[in-house]
Amino acid sequence: MISMQKILTDFTDTESVKASIRENWKNYHYFLGRAPSVELSIGRYLTWLITNMPDHFMNLVVCTELPKEGIEQLIEETLSHFKTLNIKKLSWLAEAGVPAIEIKRHLLANGLTFRESFATEMAIDMTGLLGDQPKPDGLEIILVDDDKSLRQWIHVASVGFGVSPEMEEVWFEFFNYAACRTPFQTYLGLLHGEPIATSQVSNSAGVAGIYNVTCLPEARGRGIGSALVMKPLLAARKIGMHIGVLQASTMGYNAYRRLGFQDFGKLSVYLWEQSVFG
Repeated sequence: MISMQKILTDFTDTESVKASIRENWKNYHYFLGRAPSVELSIGRYLTWLITNMPDHFMNLVVCTELPKEGIEQLIEETLSHFKTLNIKKLSWLAEAGVPAIEIKRHLLANGLTFRESFATEMAIDMTGLLGDQPKPDGLEIILVDDDKSLRQWIHVASVGFGVSPEMEEVWFEFFNYAACRTPFQTYLGLLHGEPIATSQVSNSAGVAGIYNVTCLPEARGRGIGSALVMKPLLAARKIGMHIGVLQASTMGYNAYRRLGFQDFGKLSVYLWEQSVFG
């Protein structure tokens, strides 16, 4: 299930880059399956990674194939299972080979919402990156490698992404099994010694995937987020990676373009929230 294909080097091979962006994103979730507090289920038709976080990004269902019969029952039973687990939010991705019209009809009928542009898929050729990029005065970027720095990282990320404080311990419970282990490297930005920003890289599917880039509100607009992106890209290049990828939100899109990232399409998913079902 987890793709560790050889390193992708041809930035002009658009289809390979697009496929690697998607595979890296899926693999990110599957690697979190190391934690005992999450549910990783790999099946013929559906594969999912489910956590206790009420967050669309942290819960992913991938539809790889449709059964010839019983599609409606499969979807209903799966959603019923998630409701039993009290899952609040998740994203549902249909693979390219899944008939789009058919899966859309069934998922919409079961209360999911289609988000055509959930994020912009972007990539950058890292061979031309400069290694001596200037950083804001007082900014230090450290590698998260123990419980203390991981808890600091989670707190900053929670504030930056608007995650409620009571979820920080839940996040730590499963992230603790992955954040400091291969293929992840997790970075914390300190401004004059105070935790202020986060980022993460996951090297898989032949590319370096950038995730969880955020700053505390008072640190935004000062180049700190850009520095937290460049650090993991340069670290990935040192181990032989050539292409960096990410899924950009509307808020971060322009900043990534300024760094040299290029568009490779839109990530479209279906969103599910249990509140819809009462």
